[in-house]
Amino acid sequence: MVEDFERCYLALQSRDPRFDGWFYTAVTSTHIYCRPSCPAQTPMRKNVRFYPSAAAAQLAGFRACKRCRPDASPGSPEWNSRADVAARAMRLIADGLVDREGVNGLARRIGYSVRQLERVLQNEIGAGPIAIARAQRAQTARILIETTGLAMADVAFAAGFASVRQFNDTVQAVFASSPTSLRTRAKGRRDVAEASAAIQLRLAFRQPYVRQLVRASRGHCGSRRRRGAGTDLSSDFAIGPRSRHRRTHADARLHQLSRRVERYA
Repeated sequence: MVEDFERCYLALQSRDPRFDGWFYTAVTSTHIYCRPSCPAQTPMRKNVRFYPSAAAAQLAGFRACKRCRPDASPGSPEWNSRADVAARAMRLIADGLVDREGVNGLARRIGYSVRQLERVLQNEIGAGPIAIARAQRAQTARILIETTGLAMADVAFAAGFASVRQFNDTVQAVFASSPTSLRTRAKGRRDVAEASAAIQLRLAFRQPYVRQLVRASRGHCGSRRRRGAGTDLSSDFAIGPRSRHRRTHADARLHQLSRRVERYA
């Protein structure tokens, strides 16, 4: 791929991370080599060189970009730093760090600024740290509401909410229901399950194999194939008296097949 300059340059312009590791881009004006997905400004054609490996770019006198880290090993956290940062942030948010120290504490623990952290999470997860923490608190609250008998105030503070009012507003916004309604419905489901003393399962079902029906349909298809290669089967459905006769015959055949299905089902 390195020999095809145009293909490499198009991949460089797209900044597609799927090309990372296939080739490396070196810029003669800065003496830096990068990945194809580097977010830096796309260099001019006359200043670009493509190399098959990071070692080849280093041997040519270029140094690694500090922004995209093309010298990192594929599969390591440094190779996909944004995904690694997002994964660490998600683990800390699930641990309740945002509830204890806020977004500033989360960014300080990861080593990023608040703006950088929000941009990384928005690109990787699709939501910022506050929204993720809010969803985490709401899910924890629902589990406590439906599976325990704790008072709603205790549930609110155990889930990480700062106040009962914030707890009520969040549950209403996320689940379109009040905490009391969630607990009532969960209690109703438990009462029904205990009364029936049975476990309800939804299983996939396939009707039994009807050998006679399959043979009949194969014979019908075979009669059509015996008309000869190149026959236009769409002529059976042309407009005219003869086509109406053929459609009537086909409808009768389908009726017979449906009757057989009902008999063997």
